[in-house]
Amino acid sequence: MRTLLAGLCALMMSFPLWAATAPVYSHDGKTALKGFDVVAYYSLPAGANALKGKPDIEYQWQGLTWYFANAANRQAFVANPAAYAPQYGGYCAFAVAHGFTTSPRVNSWKVVDGKLYLNNNPSSFKLWEKDQSNKIAQANQNWPAVLHK
Repeated sequence: MRTLLAGLCALMMSFPLWAATAPVYSHDGKTALKGFDVVAYYSLPAGANALKGKPDIEYQWQGLTWYFANAANRQAFVANPAAYAPQYGGYCAFAVAHGFTTSPRVNSWKVVDGKLYLNNNPSSFKLWEKDQSNKIAQANQNWPAVLHK
């Protein structure tokens, strides 16, 4: 009986870990944006592939390691991380607009009004882009409460 009670207590205490999603997406719990350079998006042409960061050019922010392709990008991020960090913690913008979170794909992206939005795949990106203003407004309403669903 004691073992059962101890097991139930442990289960109940771990429930908040299941219910909450991290405020910044990380595929491994350590690295932001799968190691891609978040600053580079702002200078890439629309539709270009994301630029991989280098492990030796990094910065710790919000409990994660952010990698950069060059020292200038790292310095820009260090000076103002919030200006470069993806919206909704890097989670799929389409998903957040619909009230849930899912992982992003680094090549399904767009910078709108100086803010970076990532999506899960080319299909969700196209749907998001088709109704971009409304999807951003919906996601803004859902964020960050969607993290607790």
